[in-house]
Amino acid sequence: MSQQSWQQTLISSQVDGSALTAAAAASMLPLQAKYTLPANFVNFVGQQLLVKASGRISTVITTPGTARFDIRLGGTVDFDSLAIALDTAAAYTNVGWYLEILLTARSISGTTSNFMGQGTWVCTQMAGTIQTPPKGALTAILPWNSAPAVGSNVDLTTALQVDAFFTQTVATGSLTCHQFSLIAMN
Repeated sequence: MSQQSWQQTLISSQVDGSALTAAAAASMLPLQAKYTLPANFVNFVGQQLLVKASGRISTVITTPGTARFDIRLGGTVDFDSLAIALDTAAAYTNVGWYLEILLTARSISGTTSNFMGQGTWVCTQMAGTIQTPPKGALTAILPWNSAPAVGSNVDLTTALQVDAFFTQTVATGSLTCHQFSLIAMN
């Protein structure tokens, strides 16, 4: 039966996030793009949130490390892309990327509510990229090299800030998020 609802962009970034260069997890969003879901906003199984983000990434050839994205609800990691292998055959400077993650409420029960998350990351700076110009982009199915899994439990009866984090394993590159949106799908 229809929920009699509509798709709505909850927030979109208006400026770039900080350039992330440390080998540690950090929010890739500007402060104004961190949306707080009101208590009980997600209130039925099957309700979906869509995260879209894009920006630029730079890496070195010898030690690019890995890229990892996660979505946090109230500080709890509820989606983890896992470590995405980056290209070790070429250095990249300011190449574009696009990230999309769909979160679907799987359980609505106070402090034990959770989401199933899957997505894609599109970028030229990934292991397996063809080395001859012009380079095409590869699409990583997320979570990387793993079966999809239900995320950590969160308490949907409280207000939860939605944040997007990026982690690189080495401090030899940088990532900047230029565009971000959080969309309530239903």
